[in-house]
Amino acid sequence: MRMSKTAAGIAAAMAAVSLGGIAEAQTPKKGGTLQFAVTAEPPNYDCHASQTFALLHPVSPFYSFLVRYDASQGGKITGDLAKSWEIAPDGLTYTFKMHDNIKFHDGSPLTSEDVKVSFERVQSPPPGVVSIRQSLMADVTAIETPDPATIIFRIKQVNASFLDNLAAPFHCIFSAAKLKEDPKFPQHNILGSGAFQFVEYVKGSHLVAKRFDQYFKPGLPYLDGYKAFFVKSNAVVPGILGGQFDGEWRGRTPSERDQLMRSPMKDNLVLQEGPWATNNIIIFNTQQKPFDDPRVRRALSLTIDRWGGNDALSKITIVKATGGFLRPGYELALPDEELEKFPGYWRDIEKSRAEARRLLKEAGQENLKIKLHNRTLNEPYTPVGIFLIDQWRRIGVTVDHSQVETTPYFGNLVDGKFDVGLYPLTVPADEVTAQHQAYISHAASPNSYARHNDTRLDKLWEQQQRTADPAKRKELVREFERIMLTENYYLNINWWQRIIVHHKKIKGWNFSPSHFQGNDLVGVWIDE
Repeated sequence: MRMSKTAAGIAAAMAAVSLGGIAEAQTPKKGGTLQFAVTAEPPNYDCHASQTFALLHPVSPFYSFLVRYDASQGGKITGDLAKSWEIAPDGLTYTFKMHDNIKFHDGSPLTSEDVKVSFERVQSPPPGVVSIRQSLMADVTAIETPDPATIIFRIKQVNASFLDNLAAPFHCIFSAAKLKEDPKFPQHNILGSGAFQFVEYVKGSHLVAKRFDQYFKPGLPYLDGYKAFFVKSNAVVPGILGGQFDGEWRGRTPSERDQLMRSPMKDNLVLQEGPWATNNIIIFNTQQKPFDDPRVRRALSLTIDRWGGNDALSKITIVKATGGFLRPGYELALPDEELEKFPGYWRDIEKSRAEARRLLKEAGQENLKIKLHNRTLNEPYTPVGIFLIDQWRRIGVTVDHSQVETTPYFGNLVDGKFDVGLYPLTVPADEVTAQHQAYISHAASPNSYARHNDTRLDKLWEQQQRTADPAKRKELVREFERIMLTENYYLNINWWQRIIVHHKKIKGWNFSPSHFQGNDLVGVWIDE
């Protein structure tokens, strides 16, 4: 088994973790119910169609995965259903051996057939089923099940990211029998084989889970269960201070961190903080005028003071670093000295805005009015949205700030019912293929919401997966970034800073630079 490419990012993040989160090894205790807040609610239960933590945090503990990113091992890809695997010398065959006696929560056995059918659903969803990660499975030519405990993936070309593609945290393994009865079964029903079993869901209130006593990993989980509360973001701190919540696993703001760590209960809290593998991007719907005009897109990038603005935003919300479309500090990311050469990253903001006004005038858009499609979730959507409105106002652009709930927010992006969208792109690791697949053409990737048809990006994305030469791959990736920074189908605004505060009685929860890791809760226990 190899290390995930996120290891360097994890190391950097862990260097920033508060000492309050480091303790001597203790023997886990059984029992207790974990209570945590979730600051959004999933539109449905279907992992394959989802892209939000609002599903992962309350729902993914119900499911098993073939392999996964393991936050307890620094983001290493480890087996979940798979106890071992082999990659053929030519890199075209991946053979996985599964654990024995795996059961779904209804008592039926989980076999390699369920894994096969689940990944086939990702690769080729039936009519009416949404799969937004089809491109991750594009290389698969066959999925074979020679016996109930063996699953074989055959791919048509060497793919440097294939194991990462399998480890995507939304690749829940569903029951093949249930999918045969109803391909949409996972949208409204939960039947997994994870460490926890569904008890109840009250819309707008909470979701309850209990330990699955027939879980295939002996001695696990430790918790009796958990209760996830769906709340507004501003309810998290009062809930932690009042003892309603043991924690919240997405992230808090600098002011909330300070409020908690200065409170009378500070000695009962643990603070963990570090870089976050999530970036805020602006998406232009290039099928809508005037956003099909590169001059308009460039002008709207030029007017944003990323360097000064992000420094100011970092004091009030969960964003911090300025960078391109890969996390600053990641070895494949463009360094600052090259970023500063691109329009939108010039240090002289007045020069930038003068050029932005010139471009809008040239495009006949001096009185441009736009509608910013945004989410009602406060952090960091609202403050970043307000920041962008202020920046665009400085060149005479009028903005209608449209904030909607989770379901219509994602639905409008998927359906193309927006002009300009603010979107947080999250991947579970520093992994180029997953990060950049959101930016290739819409024909190649359904969740490339800009709907451009620039096949240059498709070609570079494809080539970087196929090369075994690190130097060549780096140059291909950076050329991809340069096109993105020139064409401005998307604008990167900033990268997040993750801040977690939880009760010290919670043990076995592992900080990582992605809130898409460490959500199975298998190793979490309560010390009281």
